[in-house]
Amino acid sequence: MMEELNEMNYFSVENNMRYFGSSQIKSFLQCEAKGLAEARDDFVRTESDAFAVGKFVDAWMTGGMDMFIDEHPEMFKKDGMLKVQYKKCMDAVDRAARDDVFMEYMSGRKQVIMTGKVYGYDFKIKVDVLHDDKIVDLKYVKDFGRVYLDGVGYTDFITAWGYDLQAFIYQKVVESNTDKTLPFYIAAITKETVPDIAVIHIPDWKMQSAGEVIEETIERFHDIKVGKVQPERCGKCDYCKQTKVLDGPEEYEDFIGLEE
Repeated sequence: MMEELNEMNYFSVENNMRYFGSSQIKSFLQCEAKGLAEARDDFVRTESDAFAVGKFVDAWMTGGMDMFIDEHPEMFKKDGMLKVQYKKCMDAVDRAARDDVFMEYMSGRKQVIMTGKVYGYDFKIKVDVLHDDKIVDLKYVKDFGRVYLDGVGYTDFITAWGYDLQAFIYQKVVESNTDKTLPFYIAAITKETVPDIAVIHIPDWKMQSAGEVIEETIERFHDIKVGKVQPERCGKCDYCKQTKVLDGPEEYEDFIGLEE
């Protein structure tokens, strides 16, 4: 009998290999080799300060501060005060806490773990805030401006960071558990000196478009995870750079061409 998912085993190798998740799908879309390595725990992304402070805001707003403090003692200076970057997070949290609409959207059940099928494959989700009538995910972002992506150009931050993919997955898994097709909202706080806030509804057409990307790739990603297909390497991500093996020198013209 399979062990039930909980906070302690949610990111275990066994469950990462058994289930897909929104972060895993985004990783596979960026680089199949990296996606598989992360699922197997053969490669762990370096946790940047930006990622850590984002987790701080998430923990503060969703009731997980005790665990966060245990995992991140470096957030405090020697005198016990918060370091500057975490003090900035507190300013952002305080800003959001002053807004009645923002806090209403953050007032449901926190960190709800569910599993369900998406296109016939097992997925797991951890919902930041689940209401009877909506799904809410908290994001701490640089700003609300457009983001430049190689090969794409400038696009909105929701598309750039794959939040529409996450929205589709969450909606489908919640639906499989509740028989309700709930709307999905992002409750966002910016990292600007003066934090901005917003609650953004992701429309059905946007989620469906993201779902089509998953539908087109999920079988291949599954076959990669079970060893039927070898993953492709992007050659540019940290995993590919870390595991790169030279087979000889490159010609100048070829090397410059790779960089274009």
